[in-house]
Amino acid sequence: MNEPANRPQDNQNWVERESRSVEVETNPVAPEVENKVKVGVEEFNISGEHLLTKVKELIHQGNIRRILIKTEDNRTLIEIPLTVGAIGGAIGVTLFPLIAAVGAIGALVARLKLVIERRE
Repeated sequence: MNEPANRPQDNQNWVERESRSVEVETNPVAPEVENKVKVGVEEFNISGEHLLTKVKELIHQGNIRRILIKTEDNRTLIEIPLTVGAIGGAIGVTLFPLIAAVGAIGALVARLKLVIERRE
């Protein structure tokens, strides 16, 4: 059972004789696609108590690309990127933590800037 198998003595030479070289010419397959989206930017000054209502209203509009909430001195407090998949039926589940954070920010800060990027 522990006997050596019958192997050719010149196994290494046999492999070298069978090897071939192949030249492959590569061409890029990906099409050149320009992905330009027109984006309009709006900026609002809003009180903290109206912030949550306004953000919920903007999310339901559907053409919002991103919402930024800033302080009066332009420090960004939170940035909410909105994708097409997040808008619709799953909005409550996917954006609930962000909406809770927006509500907390609105309760703590009196005056805010709301910056909205819209797809045009």
